[in-house]
Amino acid sequence: MENKKTVRIGAVGLSGRGSGMLGLLLQVEGVVVPAVCDLVPERMERGIGIVESAPECDYDVHGYLDYKEMLKNEQLDALFIATTWITHSRIACDAMKAGLNVAFEVGGAASVEECWEIVRTSRETGKFCMLLENCCYDRNEMAIYNMAKQGMFGELIHLEGGYRHDLRDEITLGRENIHGRLYNFMNRNGELYPTHQLGPISKLLNINRGNRFLTVSSFSTKSRGLNEWIRKNKGVEYDLYGTDFACGDVVTTIIKCAHGETIQLTHDCCLPRPYSRDYLVQGTKGIYEETEEGAAGRIYLDGLSQNGHRWEDFKPWRDKYEHPLWKTYEESGVKAGHGGMDFLVLSAFVESVQLGGRPPIDAYDTAAWMSVTCLSEQSIALGGAPVAVPDFTNGRWIDREEPVRRGVYCLDDICTEFFPEK
Repeated sequence: MENKKTVRIGAVGLSGRGSGMLGLLLQVEGVVVPAVCDLVPERMERGIGIVESAPECDYDVHGYLDYKEMLKNEQLDALFIATTWITHSRIACDAMKAGLNVAFEVGGAASVEECWEIVRTSRETGKFCMLLENCCYDRNEMAIYNMAKQGMFGELIHLEGGYRHDLRDEITLGRENIHGRLYNFMNRNGELYPTHQLGPISKLLNINRGNRFLTVSSFSTKSRGLNEWIRKNKGVEYDLYGTDFACGDVVTTIIKCAHGETIQLTHDCCLPRPYSRDYLVQGTKGIYEETEEGAAGRIYLDGLSQNGHRWEDFKPWRDKYEHPLWKTYEESGVKAGHGGMDFLVLSAFVESVQLGGRPPIDAYDTAAWMSVTCLSEQSIALGGAPVAVPDFTNGRWIDREEPVRRGVYCLDDICTEFFPEK
């Protein structure tokens, strides 16, 4: 889109993640960030510096310690939020009530009511609330989506994903680094970070647009990893040694969908292991499976794979079925941020603000994906019993009244008309 409309976006939450994303946000064409906010004065000042150092910054930047003061004093079009998990939605709802469109970083919900409030506020104000689930725009995920839309996996049956990431130091040192994960692991036992693969999976399964989650069943192991890390790295005199951390080292969640598909999620952050999102897509015509980080993965397609019932490297298939957005992205130059997907999800957010249209991840998606956390906590407390997932669309998932907003960043179809052949 040429001559993109300038939009004024405020930023709340300027930790390491928030600061990094703010720097990328400023690289999106048409973005002005006249105000930043963080509870920690040093982070707020750092945010001002990030904006002022951007090449296009020829305007004053205001800093706030209270986001409500920002909403009252600034003329903004939208708000970017990267605060702690349990504060995302309350800030988002206040911003929508103030007339702003909103995007916030990923994390699970504390309650079902929190999810309902997001949906109700978005509908009542006419403002959108977009979860910044960057993995929806990862290169592999988008190629798999392209192949699935062309029927290459047949009818989808079972999908898997996870957040398997050794974060023992980040979690344990939460107080020293002012990081919110620690208190969640101390107090909550559940699938605390569900959306990284649940986002791409949901788009494959048409969740909230012809399909929906029915039940969540979760199971948790005991917790040993964090205390073992504390013993080895901080010593038994460290005050957290011996803490009875609530969250199990490995949490396994099964989601049943309305049309019979199953989804398996794994949360695994407290034991030594390489990073993985464990992406798996299995249908009646084939299967894709993620392998080690940085690799394309492996694939088997019935009747198309050349070596019998043997895996093939996914890279040649990805090259052939590259999503047109990634083809364009590579030609223009991939930006930093988790292999480039951070810049794409921020660009999708900004475009939605500029056009005043629906985002590719809307309030219904945000609520459904986040709800898995609090529902998993309930299921684990009930010994793994299935817990019903609310229908946040109130039946609209069967026949959505608004059509898909087609475009470059659409996640509900492959909009080839926006990518002309060269």
